[in-house]
Amino acid sequence: MEPVFFDIWQFEKLVLIVGVFIVAGFVKGVLGLGLPTISLGLLTVFFGLKGAMVLMIVPSFTTNLWQGIVGGRLAHLLKRFWLLFGLAVAAIWVSARYLRVIDADYLAALLGLVTFLYGAIGLLTLKTLDVTQHETLLSPVVGVFNGFITGLTGSSVIPGTIYFQALNMPRDELIQAMGILFSLSAVALGVALVNENLVSVDLGLASIAGLVPAFLGMWLGLRVRRRISHVQFRNALFAGLGVLGIFITIQAVT
Repeated sequence: MEPVFFDIWQFEKLVLIVGVFIVAGFVKGVLGLGLPTISLGLLTVFFGLKGAMVLMIVPSFTTNLWQGIVGGRLAHLLKRFWLLFGLAVAAIWVSARYLRVIDADYLAALLGLVTFLYGAIGLLTLKTLDVTQHETLLSPVVGVFNGFITGLTGSSVIPGTIYFQALNMPRDELIQAMGILFSLSAVALGVALVNENLVSVDLGLASIAGLVPAFLGMWLGLRVRRRISHVQFRNALFAGLGVLGIFITIQAVT
């Protein structure tokens, strides 16, 4: 399979990439989440799924790495979820090979569905769901499914984030667990995309350059974090993701 090629250095495309990562970084600065999902969804609209998957790798990994390391629970979470994390990485490696044979429009439609579900579930919050007693059984299943979906769409949020929330962990521990999952998934996806020959030099450089607007957006988000309603902003985000997911799906199938 040939790498994804297009003239990434056109002014209009650069403006789009910078704008997407500023917006995604801003949301992460305010809420502590959302950068990979927002950047992947918006970039898919403008550059197609495979190009978007490459572009978001470096910003996603870097912004989630710190989230996964700090918090004081890294060793505990790695010990608790080592099988989930390991199987997610392995499944990414396997499922990314199907990028060779599955039509890109079908994969984009799947991403749209995943994005919509993430937005809808975020609005529902599902606070009563508790699967703690089934953790031993569910962790490997969630790891495989999460990795498989990540390898096909670039999105690492379903079903991992729902599962972590359903374990009723403390908020700081929950955020750190998601950071570990997202950063490991980004590394595994990047390696898989290189192995599948989908990473051109220009896209790789543009992904690295995306760090600057992503961190700028995060800085802006942190500055206004205490000035806006966390709940209202969160609800607006998940509603927007639901709409974005629908749009991606319609765009892919028409």
